[in-house]
Amino acid sequence: MLTYSERIELRNKLENGEIEIAFAQEQYWKDFGEGKKSWHTKDWKERRAKLIKDKCQICNGTETLTLQHLSHPKKYSEYLTEVRRAYTKDYINTNSVVDKSEFRNHILKDYDYAPTSLCPNCKSSNPSRRVRKIPQYRCTECKCEFDEPVYKSVDELISIFYENEDAIEVRDKCFISKKWKNDHNLSSVRYWLQRERAVAKDTATIEKKAFLLYLNDDIKYLSFEDTITACKRCASGYDLYRMELCPQCKENYKGIQYPSCIQCLPEEKRKAVLESIAFGKEWREMHEGLGID
Repeated sequence: MLTYSERIELRNKLENGEIEIAFAQEQYWKDFGEGKKSWHTKDWKERRAKLIKDKCQICNGTETLTLQHLSHPKKYSEYLTEVRRAYTKDYINTNSVVDKSEFRNHILKDYDYAPTSLCPNCKSSNPSRRVRKIPQYRCTECKCEFDEPVYKSVDELISIFYENEDAIEVRDKCFISKKWKNDHNLSSVRYWLQRERAVAKDTATIEKKAFLLYLNDDIKYLSFEDTITACKRCASGYDLYRMELCPQCKENYKGIQYPSCIQCLPEEKRKAVLESIAFGKEWREMHEGLGID
């Protein structure tokens, strides 16, 4: 696992074009493995020892102190998704038109079609299917009763889409990806085709940009830039429950999104919050008693 200074050196070489993205990723990931964490390394422990203070900066406690990160790096896959999305947007802005025949071939090759049932009289979608009555179907719009619904073909839907991509007929998610088994409408199918083309066009550039963003985030985390010294109680409260010590009373814990704990709120607000909590508790108990999840 690369040390803090080695990661900075790797980032700089990649940024300056001294090494290729494939080599940079190989060097970075080669020593990663299950159970291996940065804070287990000698490099981390040595730098931590120079920064950690002698008491918790939240509660002033001195028992079991640690460096608490106030922010954590995102995964490389998250950055990759963000960059791919941005490149796709730029690609679509300059390549908005997809050839109709290519689009059709792409759909037939990569998607299964599960057509939406239609009323044969008014063409409304998803007529009611009855179990005991005959005819089996009844349209909720025109009230027509019939034995079999009708369906639009793939070619018909594509033609409608190319005439008016906002048409109600093409909104249904009736195309199922053969690879991922998820549902799409024609607009979504087109987007993922354009995204696939955008990524294929700039794969190396996209991966390099995403990896540099990830490295910057990773290096910031290892630098201990956004950290405080915290005791075990305060650190676990922050990490597990997003709680921190109230800055006003220094006794009670509060959600990090709130300025103070409940006890330190003005009387009227405190009363309203406590009533809301009591109501929520009664509601949950009632649901549990009725067997409602």
